[in-house]
Amino acid sequence: MPAPSMAPLRGAKEVRGQAPSMAPLRGAKEVRGQASAPRPAPPSPPHALQRVDLAVANAVGALMELWGFRRQLGRVWAVLFLSDLPLAAPELCARLEISTGLLSMSLAELRRWGVVRPVEVPGDRKEHYEPETNVWRLVARVLREREQRAVEGALSAFERALHDARAALADVDPAVKAAARFKARRLEVLVDLSRAALSVLNVIVEGARADVGPLRLLSNALGRRPRS
Repeated sequence: MPAPSMAPLRGAKEVRGQAPSMAPLRGAKEVRGQASAPRPAPPSPPHALQRVDLAVANAVGALMELWGFRRQLGRVWAVLFLSDLPLAAPELCARLEISTGLLSMSLAELRRWGVVRPVEVPGDRKEHYEPETNVWRLVARVLREREQRAVEGALSAFERALHDARAALADVDPAVKAAARFKARRLEVLVDLSRAALSVLNVIVEGARADVGPLRLLSNALGRRPRS
């Protein structure tokens, strides 16, 4: 008897050997993955708006340098200020083109000044940051904690020096007395100037007698502006 043809068997083997399509399984896996996926990062701004962010960041950074702060502090704050969503460290590094270490140091210092604060974003375990948008509050805090203290320290030193110079007016040596009189007059100028500067700083910080209404209104409006 002739052997039965193996073609049907091979065909059957080929059919059996063909694994069932994995497309539905892959699709199910993808669906399951989508359910627990973290919140996607905010999209990078278009190229034109990236230039806007960097231009403003560099300008604010230059102003911060003039005020005695590190340039990167102003750059980080500016990018956060121009973002309608809180940003995480990787997004800030990408937009500012800086290292993680430099960003970490900048964020730590900004948080000490109360300029940025961490916020939680649902579905994302990374720490995100948002800026203090009340510019008046930022200026007042820096003036109070740095400039005001510096002027107070200088005023105390000038007043002590003036006291010593006036005491030297009793010296019997005419030359010493003349020099003391000259120094006392110059020190009186510095004392008066420091007191005037301190008065201006007190008015600005306390907001009691200065005409800061427009500045406060603008700053408060920025701070309360709803996100679109």
